[in-house]
Amino acid sequence: MPAPLVLYDNYTRSLREFAPLDPAGPVRVYTCGPTVYDYQHIGNFRTFLFEDGLKRVLRWNGYRVMHVMNITDVGHLTSDADTGEDKMEKGARRTGRSAWEIAELYTQAFIDDMRALAIDPPDVMPRATDHIAAQIEFVAELERRGYTYRTPDGIYFDTSKQPDYGYLARLDRAGLEAGHRVEPGDKRSATDFALWKLSPPGSRRQMEWESPWGRGFPGWHIECSAMAQQYLGDWFDIHCGGEDHIAVHHTNEIAQTEARCGTRLANFWMHGYFLLQNDAKMAKSAGTFLRIGALVERGVEPLAFRYLCLTGHYRSQLNFTWEALDAAATGLARLRSGFHALASAPDAAPDAASVGRFTAAINDDLNFPRALAVAWEVLRGSLAEPVKRATLERFDDVLGLGLAAWRPAQVAVPPAIEALARERADARRARQWAESDRIREALRAAGWEVEDRADGYALKPRG
Repeated sequence: MPAPLVLYDNYTRSLREFAPLDPAGPVRVYTCGPTVYDYQHIGNFRTFLFEDGLKRVLRWNGYRVMHVMNITDVGHLTSDADTGEDKMEKGARRTGRSAWEIAELYTQAFIDDMRALAIDPPDVMPRATDHIAAQIEFVAELERRGYTYRTPDGIYFDTSKQPDYGYLARLDRAGLEAGHRVEPGDKRSATDFALWKLSPPGSRRQMEWESPWGRGFPGWHIECSAMAQQYLGDWFDIHCGGEDHIAVHHTNEIAQTEARCGTRLANFWMHGYFLLQNDAKMAKSAGTFLRIGALVERGVEPLAFRYLCLTGHYRSQLNFTWEALDAAATGLARLRSGFHALASAPDAAPDAASVGRFTAAINDDLNFPRALAVAWEVLRGSLAEPVKRATLERFDDVLGLGLAAWRPAQVAVPPAIEALARERADARRARQWAESDRIREALRAAGWEVEDRADGYALKPRG
């Protein structure tokens, strides 16, 4: 009996056995995507890799997946307290381009980096700016239901109307209010949040739209609620994001959707934890972030970073160092070369016992470190080579390391060395072992190793 899939739900703060809300339909998953005012850093991609792993595990368990990931190209302010400027406007000023141009530039860069990391693309990737009408209608419905009020700078959600507001983050609302000084004309409560921000009088933003409340732009949180509802419905299976989304963004998504639809939006709320750099959160605002391109410039391929992320559980913070990345690159190289050296057979099937151990690992709240250990146990174990190969190739449906597609670098072999290797192969066939050993030593002296295989031999430079 295969191990059931168990996932950690942050809403209930418990491990729960997963079952789709609609047994006949796909598992519906929403993941918070990038704010495209800059490149995404490797800390962001740790979360996106966790979400990719979740999708792969769901498919491993036989489920179809409908995955929606938004592109935030407006409305994300520089402060979670609804102050500061829109990050897109700030990014436009930094680059000297329009907000629309940088949205396109950084969206494409994000897609390119996803491809480099072998992250499966979402089924739908809606942009916030393409869904303004849906967001306005969402806010209007909240207004009709009595959950909003107006301030000089926008329309706000009144969290006092919800006794259980902040349950996801277990917020201490009384403590938050005690430290909050309300200025006249500001929001009424520290936890209230913007649904629609009004453009400042006398100014013109690059991204603004007419609305029933005046010209302006949507709040960050309303975007995800509106787009998630449009593509996945009022109540879907799983909502994911980073741990920094728990206290504000996802808390507010839940509040909005409860007010409009009576649901907490998703049955499971799952969050990936930070990638740290020098034991501190990687952040664009602090200027301490690394792009995927920076790894490539250093000579490390992106899939080595994917391997590194597999070595840590998604609910534990992972500290990034160049030494750790180099070790991951070495591990990936050894796994690939070990896989590539295995003989194949068209009728070979994965080993059932090994598949069972792997399933038990990934179904235990996505325990990828243990799953990776099972893969190494298979490679180093006593199974027949074709069975090992078939088993590891099956595992790679989840690990995403591209084992079958990888090929060792082609090295030009000098004709004289190739001739020596052929002579040695002839000697082996003739069972002339002393001559075979002599030629092996001659090859070594010339700087080459010969590796005997079932289908012949392979040459590679020494060292």
